Amino acid sequence: MTNAALKHVVEGAKSQSPSASYQNWNVPGRPAGPGQPGGQYGQPDPQMGQPGMPYGQPGMQQMPGQPGYQPQYQPAPPQQKTSAAGYMTMDDVVIKTGISVATVVAAAIATWVIFGPTDINDSNGMGTVMGIAIGGAIIGFVLALVNSFKRTPSAPMVLLYCVAEGAFLGGISGVFEMMYPGIVIQAIIGTAGVFLGMLIVYRTGAIRVTPKFQRWLTAAVIGAVVLMLFNLGYYLFTGEMSLLRDGGPLAIGFSLLMIGIAAFTFLSDFDMADQAIRRGAPKNFAWGIAFGLIVSIVWLYIEILRLLSYFRD
Repeated sequence: MTNAALKHVVEGAKSQSPSASYQNWNVPGRPAGPGQPGGQYGQPDPQMGQPGMPYGQPGMQQMPGQPGYQPQYQPAPPQQKTSAAGYMTMDDVVIKTGISVATVVAAAIATWVIFGPTDINDSNGMGTVMGIAIGGAIIGFVLALVNSFKRTPSAPMVLLYCVAEGAFLGGISGVFEMMYPGIVIQAIIGTAGVFLGMLIVYRTGAIRVTPKFQRWLTAAVIGAVVLMLFNLGYYLFTGEMSLLRDGGPLAIGFSLLMIGIAAFTFLSDFDMADQAIRRGAPKNFAWGIAFGLIVSIVWLYIEILRLLSYFRD
């Protein structure tokens, strides 16, 4: 293009009015169109810089790096991951159960060694050890209720229960041993045999723990507790054993039934341990599993000890 032509184009551009579209750039939130306040590009906004609309307050859009800038997207805080070391394992169950069993045995031996009578004719010693056994049974029953309804298993409460049950077993076992020599070791062997047998049954899947099985077992345990309370009340009011505990055929059948129910509670305890491990229960839940196993072991041992005494008579 020549210089003359270029000069003609420039002069023509100067003589033309600005484009209407150039003058009507809208400001968000302001009326549009020529002559409207804030409606033309380059015209001052009468509300900018006025009191009531300070810079950086809500309603004004700030840019990054300016005072009062708040990003619309807030990143989520990093999630804390639970360490695998905080989950319960089968080793935890075995260790906690072993500690509980050792506590029961130690308390039982200490009770008999310290308070046991010298012989069967020592009435004072027999009265003392039986009083300790009854006291241990009552305290153990109360602690069993506390541990059963406690939402979080507590190691001290479980161990206190083990001490109380140990005192009870120490007194009862000592008296039975003096009356029927060798009966305690037989009861211990029988209890261990049933425990291992039910563990094998559970591991092989010969009996599966289903919701129906749990309902049946719960009903059976409740019925057993009611019958045992009846026997206790009958003895306290009459001073004699009921037909369910007098050593006769009905008493033998009742003891076998109690042994069977106590043995099946092991399956429920084993299943609870497996479920807790699969669901990632915390490590202290192992004390709850240990408590359930101790309750079953003590109940089974007492029933076997009583059954063996029937055959000795």
